[in-house]
Amino acid sequence: MSVNKVILIGNVGRDPEVRHLDKGVAVANFPLATSESYNAKNGERVTTTEWHNIVVWRGLADVVEKYVKKGDKLYLEGRIRTRSWDDKEGNKRYTTEIYVDNMEMLGGRPSGGNNAESNQPAAQNEPADSVNEPDYQQSEEDDLPF
Repeated sequence: MSVNKVILIGNVGRDPEVRHLDKGVAVANFPLATSESYNAKNGERVTTTEWHNIVVWRGLADVVEKYVKKGDKLYLEGRIRTRSWDDKEGNKRYTTEIYVDNMEMLGGRPSGGNNAESNQPAAQNEPADSVNEPDYQQSEEDDLPF
C-alpha cells in the first residue's frame, strides 16, 4: 500500500489562470507559497519560502476563478504529480505539481484587501472526502474539578 497525500497552508502568489477545456471542463493553475522560519546558529531569524505549482480541476476550478486572488491564504489537500514534456530543443523537461482535491479559504488578504467572499465554506471536487473538524466546545456538564 502507498499514500500520496499533501496538505498545504500558504498564500497565493499570483491571480489564478483558468482555462476551459473541451465540454466546459475548467482547470486553474497558480503558485502557492509556504514559509518556514527558524533561528540560525548566530541567532538571526531565517525564513525560507517554498513555491508549489497548484492545479485545480472542474467545479473547484470554477470556485477558484470566482473567489481566489493573489495574496489569499488557502488550506489545500491533494496529491503530488510529476509530468514531463519535450521542449522546443528536444530536451526532456519535468515539473512537479499539486493536484488539489479539497480547498478551504482561510480569510482575507494580509494587507486587508477587499475580499468579501473570503468566508466561503470549504469547497471540494467530487468525489473527494470532506475534512471534518473536531468539535472543541466543552460541555457544560464537565466533570473536571477545576
